[in-house]
Formats: sequence, C-alpha cells, structure tokens
Amino acid sequence: MLEDGKLMEYRVEREERVVGSIFKGIVQNVLPGMDAAFVDIGLERNAFLYVGDIVPEEGDDTSPASVKRSELRRRKIKELIKPGQELMVQVTKGPRGTKGARVTTRISLPGRYVVLVPEGGHLGVSRKVEDRRERDRLRRIGEKVLPETFGLIMRTECEGRTEAELRADIQFLQQLWSQVLEAAKKLRAPCVVHRDQTLLYRTIRDVFGDEIDRLVIDDPDEYEKVSLVASMVAPNLKDKIVLYDKDEPVFDHYNIEKDLDDLMEHHVRLRSGGYLVIDQMEALTAIDINTGKQVGTKSLNDTILKTNMEAADEVCRQLRLRDMGELL
Repeated sequence: MLEDGKLMEYRVEREERVVGSIFKGIVQNVLPGMDAAFVDIGLERNAFLYVGDIVPEEGDDTSPASVKRSELRRRKIKELIKPGQELMVQVTKGPRGTKGARVTTRISLPGRYVVLVPEGGHLGVSRKVEDRRERDRLRRIGEKVLPETFGLIMRTECEGRTEAELRADIQFLQQLWSQVLEAAKKLRAPCVVHRDQTLLYRTIRDVFGDEIDRLVIDDPDEYEKVSLVASMVAPNLKDKIVLYDKDEPVFDHYNIEKDLDDLMEHHVRLRSGGYLVIDQMEALTAIDINTGKQVGTKSLNDTILKTNMEAADEVCRQLRLRDMGELL
C-alpha cells in the first residue's frame, strides 16, 4: 500500500493462512494457575486459550451480552472447560517461534460492510465513522437487520450504504456460518472447519475502499479473479482495478524494492541526515533517534525538535511496515 508515493504497508502470503480460520479442537490441558488452556487444533503446536476469550455456555448468567469483559476474566477456567472437551475456536494470532497460535471461542465473520458475531447480541459501529447522524442512521439500520442470537459490528466501509446492501452482506455471512456449523458436525476434531480467504480476496474485502485510487495487479489470471470478486462485493470500485503489463517489474516501477531492502536494515536514514536505530526483541521493540549529520542552523533545541518531528512520521511508518505492533 502506497500513500503519497511512499510504501506504508506490505503484506505477503507464501503459505496457507491460519489467522482468522476456524478450527474444531480438543482441550488438552487446563491450567488454573495461568487461567488458560491448551487446545489441539491439528497444528504442530497446541493453541493457547485464555479464560477471557471463552464464551460462556448458552443460559449462563455470565453471558457476554450482560457482563463486561473484565468480569468474564474473573471466572475460573476449570469451571468452563475440561480436558478432552471439543471446542470450536478461531485463531487470533498465528504461531511464532516456539509459541503456538492464540485462539478464542468468540468467533467473528468479517464481510464487506459488517462483521457478524455468532452468539453475540451486541451492536456496534466503527469509531472511524465520525459523523453522528451517520452513526445514528447505521445503528437504526443495524437494529432492524440484526439477526436473532447474533452480534453485529458495522465496519467503516458501511458508511453511506443502504439497508439492502447491509442486509445482503449479513445474509451471506449467515449462510457462511451455517456452512461452518455443518462442517463441524461432519468432521472429526482436531480439524479446520473454515479457512479465511486468500490475501487478494481479503484486500478487496478489508482494504479496497473509496479512499483507494487504484489496485494494481501484474498477473492476468489473478486480475480476472479479482475483477470477478469485485463485481460481486464492490461493483462501484471495479474500474479502479488495473492490470500492469509493462516489461519493468511492478515493484521496480513503483520504487518498492528499495523500501523492502530497508526493512531488513538496523538503521533507517531520515531525509534531514538523522537516523533511527531499530532493535526488535521478543518482549519489546526499542527505537533510538539520532541527529546524525543533521547539525541544524539555529540552536541545539531547534535541531533536536526538527529531527524528532521527522522521526515521528517515520517511526509510525516503520510500525506499519514492519508490523511491529502485530495488531496494527
């Protein structure tokens, strides 16, 4: 993703995606001392399930609709699940290093305009929809189309959309949930019952909105697939999809290769002559700002201020590029 010609986000998919996928797993260990359990979902390592990420059984008086999440964390995990029990879980964080995936029983299904939450009951509107009248309009529509026993989150992309468009998105997600439940009945745990879509499809669903000028694809086959998907989920944006067919590689054409090389560097140069030093460790990331060749013209305070102002923009860019916050 480029903003003002600068690379801001970079996503790669080289293998089957795990995050967002739904699994039917078997509880292996319940650890009261950690308020957590480990669940076998069929991957190399067991997945980690925290007590606050467990949706209570139907009829429980500590249901998410009536109790704050902080109160849900106070429950005893050994009272909620037991070893050998089968659970349907969704991966929220992929395995990394020696750690297995992190999972939740709070399953959510993202669509183009809304996120459907089975066993939810809550209605929310994205905070990025800032206009109060629009938020009220979306909430009124949400109350009309909210399926019974489901929760609903109105995404930023639903701004300005009609009730018919939102209802169609919800109906699609309801059908998807029915397919997930059907697969869970037929398959034996541990197994995957639903895989999240490919990177290109997720880009169309989650990123490709009115604020995007164009989507450039350098593969004719993928271009045809994406155009077909866009015609179904975002027909008004189809004309923004462009097939790149020049001899020069697309990353060279948009000067992306240099930025990708810089991602591996310990030092990041600033235009003024200063630089950042980025140290990534398992528990934290340290970023040091140095004036370097930036000697200024007025005073030390002025030099430091200008360096910090420039560094602030670049630090935010590096956080996005390197995905150092993981949830960004």
